[in-house]
Amino acid sequence: MIRLKNETQINGIRESCKLLARLFEELLPKVKEGMSTKAIDDICVDFIKKHGGTPAWYREDFPGAACISVNNEVIHGIPSKKRILKEGDIVSIDIGIDYKGYISDACRTVGIGKVSKEAQRLMDITEQCFNAGAAACIAGNRIHDIGKAVFDIADKAGYGVVYEYCGHGVGLDVHEDPSIPNIPKCGPNPRIQAGMVLAIEPMINLGTADTETAEDGWTVLTADGKLSSHYENTLAVFSDHTEILTILP
Repeated sequence: MIRLKNETQINGIRESCKLLARLFEELLPKVKEGMSTKAIDDICVDFIKKHGGTPAWYREDFPGAACISVNNEVIHGIPSKKRILKEGDIVSIDIGIDYKGYISDACRTVGIGKVSKEAQRLMDITEQCFNAGAAACIAGNRIHDIGKAVFDIADKAGYGVVYEYCGHGVGLDVHEDPSIPNIPKCGPNPRIQAGMVLAIEPMINLGTADTETAEDGWTVLTADGKLSSHYENTLAVFSDHTEILTILP
């Protein structure tokens, strides 16, 4: 069931989202070659707790405040002291904050040092896919309009669009209805309404769209071992506009 949010709830979700945007602003300049993914997660935990929040993924029993996925890892990478970032890696950092009971959700993929042209293009196109999906996320459109906008850009670029995982409603819980696939004509297609709060999150692969799950039971990998990029924001839909909540002015 889709849970439409009232003004009070959206204001609370917005607070959580701005806190998450501030975390990314502080975190991303610190992500460098030689860091472990656990060290990145420690920064996230410290920031969230310092500001009165709780890592949202704890609700899902995930072993970290951030899903940190490197290179061919699509999503749900577990922070580890043994996973050390190297020059040329790309790393996606997917974070959620539970702040006063309101959930925010966003992801950024960044390059470590100098990355290849193909890696940079993949990251750039993934962000373009998000922007296209966000532009389609307006009251009166339908959920499939978002997926079509995302897919058309990635497909034209020759990339695989992950179809086994998708965006979703968010705000009062980590995962809510509706599901928001990144491919067209997949699943239910409700009309987008004012009061919806949605996480739009293209997951775009350099090669095949197919994925597999690692032995740890969490980490999702590209089936062909090629790179993957992930970009996500939380958005609130109003009758006359849509607001991207997890960015700073």
